[in-house]
Amino acid sequence: MSEKKITSYALFKKGFSKATYYSIQKGNSISTNTVNQLCHLLNCSVSDIIEYVEDEPLSGE
Repeated sequence: MSEKKITSYALFKKGFSKATYYSIQKGNSISTNTVNQLCHLLNCSVSDIIEYVEDEPLSGE
């Protein structure tokens, strides 16, 4: 959001849920619907806000 120079307040004014915003802040997972909404509001692509990080292999694999 800082790269787009948009505040949380601006997101809320555009209809983004405060509960969802704070859930993301806590590190909770979000739906693809929410990702789509964020991309629309921030005028960006999915790869701008999501990065794939492979899990560490479990021991014994």
